[in-house]
Amino acid sequence: MTAEEMKADGAPLEGADITPKRDEGVLKVIKREGSGTESPMIGDKVTVHYTGWLLDGTKFDSSLDRKDKFSFDLGKGEVIKAWDIAVATMKVGEICRITCKPEYAYGSAGSPPKIPPNATLIFEIELFEYKGEDLTDDEDGGIIRRIRKKGEGYSKPNEGALVEIQFEGRQGDRVFDRRELQFEIGEGDNYDLPHGLEKAIQKMEKSEESVFYLKPNYGFGSAGKEKFQIPPGAELQYEVKLKSFEKAKESWEMNTDEKLEQSCIVKERGTQYFKEGKYKQAALQYKKIVSWLEHESGLSDEEDTKAKSLRLAAHLNLAMCHLKLKEYSQALENCNKALELDSNNEKGLFRRGEAHLAVNDFELARGDFQKVIQLYPSNKAAKVQLVTCQQKIREQHEKEKKMYANMFQRLADKDLKSAAALQTSHTEDAEMKDGQNGVGDKLEVDAEA
Repeated sequence: MTAEEMKADGAPLEGADITPKRDEGVLKVIKREGSGTESPMIGDKVTVHYTGWLLDGTKFDSSLDRKDKFSFDLGKGEVIKAWDIAVATMKVGEICRITCKPEYAYGSAGSPPKIPPNATLIFEIELFEYKGEDLTDDEDGGIIRRIRKKGEGYSKPNEGALVEIQFEGRQGDRVFDRRELQFEIGEGDNYDLPHGLEKAIQKMEKSEESVFYLKPNYGFGSAGKEKFQIPPGAELQYEVKLKSFEKAKESWEMNTDEKLEQSCIVKERGTQYFKEGKYKQAALQYKKIVSWLEHESGLSDEEDTKAKSLRLAAHLNLAMCHLKLKEYSQALENCNKALELDSNNEKGLFRRGEAHLAVNDFELARGDFQKVIQLYPSNKAAKVQLVTCQQKIREQHEKEKKMYANMFQRLADKDLKSAAALQTSHTEDAEMKDGQNGVGDKLEVDAEA
């Protein structure tokens, strides 16, 4: 594009002012309309093609020339201000031209060697696609966020924070829940909130307004939610405003007395959740005790005894929660940690035996139950489980015996077949040899005749 062509188009001089301050720092002209009604939001991953010129018509960069589309996270400061502003106004398929003043581009520093200081720039941008931010640890697309309004500051709610939210829940086009609510992160189930929404709220800033899209395993899962007429396996959408929050104290912010006091409180809370069958919520409470006390040092004898008792209870209770949730590897891990604190602990040995039994490690399970009975002869449950283990081991041995017997029989049959085939081959060879001798004799007689 030449300078004359740009002047003819009026791009440097014309266009709608799209800056929040209305200071004409970014002017936009739509060259081709896009499709749909929605535009990208803050945090979305956007994909574009672009070309950039100086006012004199000098082209300084183009993704089209490289034949390589450009992607970035919108509103995160990864590109110049003009781009964050302009692309947020576009629709998929749209091509626009923007004119940006230096303060919305590279400012007084420029971007040597191609962009001089205090340069006004012109870009032509085509938007191909955008997608929301994946908030899951495994990046499995289970929680997608799209930010309608950026929040304040950088602080976010942590586990145990007291949050105040305003939200609306949708399944398809139907609104099933609309409330203002104050609750503690980790207790959302008490307020009919899916765990995926709690996880999402922990990524928000104060006053942020966002839309969250939850896959079933981050929503109400395979059970659905009868109260809201949510069927099993339903995808959900929540619009949330985080009005305010008060962070829970982190471990490093508490002294020893506070940690011990809070540990006793959350232990009781966890036990209440467990009694109600809320094993995930119970586990969250017990995990707090471990995080607060596991690496605590410089304790008095009395404090050390109390901390050890609380940690032991937390690991034992976590093991029980994980058994209930059928998370056997985590149950084993917590049993082992409990037994590091008390090697002959009755519950630790018994629950470890149960975890081994659940994953068919019958020999290991038998060892744990035998030790329980040896140390605690009146433990009837261990005796019952020991009988179960012995029965399972016998069944396993019988199964293995049959398997090996069948295997040996197959091998024997194979050997017999091989021998029979070899014998047949030898017989055929002998018959062929005899036949050849007879033909030779006949030829000799014929020749003599």
